[in-house]
Amino acid sequence: MNSDLIKKLQSLITGNILTDEETLKTFSHDTSLFEVKPQAVVFPKTDEDVCKLVKFVSENKEKYPDLSLTGRSAGTDMSGGALNSSIIISFAKYFNRTPTISGSVATTEPGVFYRDFEKEALKHNLLFPSYPASKEICGMGGIVNNNAGGEKSLLYGKTEKYIKRIKVVLSDGNIYEIKPITESQLQDKIKQKNFEGEIYSGISRLIKENYDEIIQAKPAVSKNSAGYNLWDVWDREKGIFDLTKLWVGAQGTLGLLLKADIQLVPIQKHREMMIIFLHDLSHLGQIINDILPLGPESFEAYDDSTLKLALKYFPEFARSLGTKGFLQTGFQFIPEFFMVLFGGLPKMVLQIDFTSDDPEELNGKIAQLKEKLKPLHPKTRIAIDRQEDKYWAIRRESFNLLRQKIRDKHTAPFVDDFVVDPKYLPEFLPKVDALFKKYPTLIYTVAGHIGNGNFHIIPLMDITKQSERDIIPKLGEEIYDLVLSYHGSITGEHNDGLIRTPYLEKMYGKNIVKLFEKTKKFFDPLNIFNPGKKVHGSLNYAMSHIRQSW
Repeated sequence: MNSDLIKKLQSLITGNILTDEETLKTFSHDTSLFEVKPQAVVFPKTDEDVCKLVKFVSENKEKYPDLSLTGRSAGTDMSGGALNSSIIISFAKYFNRTPTISGSVATTEPGVFYRDFEKEALKHNLLFPSYPASKEICGMGGIVNNNAGGEKSLLYGKTEKYIKRIKVVLSDGNIYEIKPITESQLQDKIKQKNFEGEIYSGISRLIKENYDEIIQAKPAVSKNSAGYNLWDVWDREKGIFDLTKLWVGAQGTLGLLLKADIQLVPIQKHREMMIIFLHDLSHLGQIINDILPLGPESFEAYDDSTLKLALKYFPEFARSLGTKGFLQTGFQFIPEFFMVLFGGLPKMVLQIDFTSDDPEELNGKIAQLKEKLKPLHPKTRIAIDRQEDKYWAIRRESFNLLRQKIRDKHTAPFVDDFVVDPKYLPEFLPKVDALFKKYPTLIYTVAGHIGNGNFHIIPLMDITKQSERDIIPKLGEEIYDLVLSYHGSITGEHNDGLIRTPYLEKMYGKNIVKLFEKTKKFFDPLNIFNPGKKVHGSLNYAMSHIRQSW
């Protein structure tokens, strides 16, 4: 953007526009592999500012084809979804007012940090259950636009389930409300002689004319963030048409979010956690089948490398646990230290969390699970006296320790979020391990939401070496071929961004990708919103923008 264009834009809005090198460098990164330098970062103050930004870009797009807008809240995206070489719109500075809660519905702006959102919800004994692992640093705009999920998604589902209504700016620069509507309301929308009418007409026609193919394309897994969620927009049996299902998880490619109404759930009063130590994976499938019918709130897993890391750097874990002293934390880790001393470290640790308002119900579920596991003789433990904090710390914090302690290597999330049906895991996970072992320079741990079959494997690499960067497309292709051979998804939570958009045709085929492109066109005919994500992504572009300095 030339200086005259920036001056013209600044004259239109009340917010701030920054183009200094320090700001541009900061906004060149999220938590992904990539570096894409914007030309300007805009901090809008008001809804009207956002509308004017969109109109400005639309009006100047023909003369300046590279103009575009990417919304950003906290910048914790792991796929490059918050990066853009044109204009970044940062909502964190001004769109961060304290959420309001009416009944069990919270209304929030995109720049609100989840940690602050949660504080307000907890005052009402309520919780937004699909928060991600990055809940201390992520923003609500990212949660909605990425269709976030996390440790409680096994029981509660993902963000798409909890969005009641959203207030958005579309590509004509006007504000619209999107919420579920009936068939008769849909017909009224279609009759409108305006941009909103064109969208409802186009999307409803696209879905209804291709309904069977769209439904068939839906991945056979419980979590998916790949592509546009066309399959859940039209509930043919109930006669409900809900564009929030399409918007949530679209990564800001359809417009800009101003506000969201989010359904909250009551907090369960009691919880019990069982830990299962597996020294081989031969009974993993049967154990999964025994656990899932009992309805755990979360069912997590991590491998022996993760546990070794926790033990090696356990003083850091002491700090993450927030306990009163080193000895107290060390006492909690005594059983695991004995495992190492006597060579009994398990191949995988399973962590099953049950919650209820009725303690007797919890005791009954634990008793049932113990009985089911008896024939297999696994070593188990019930977490008591806040021991569950220790296991959650291992599950959540080990990757951060790995990143901090291994010198000259950096996080490389490129196959970090695949999903398969849990029943396939006993044969699937060893195949994944074999593929990673083909590249001995990679350091990695395995952890994930085993109840959903959703695993996060984020290797550490010396990304400054071309030989290391060359691994990314090779291993990516191999992993995704394996995932898709099991009818899985290439991303359950972290979304497509720069790194996975190029693989959507591999996952869905050309016809479905063409429907994605038409969907984008209906909402964003000039391609001004977050280009290169969801549609028209290029692996060459992604690889040419890999970050090489930290």
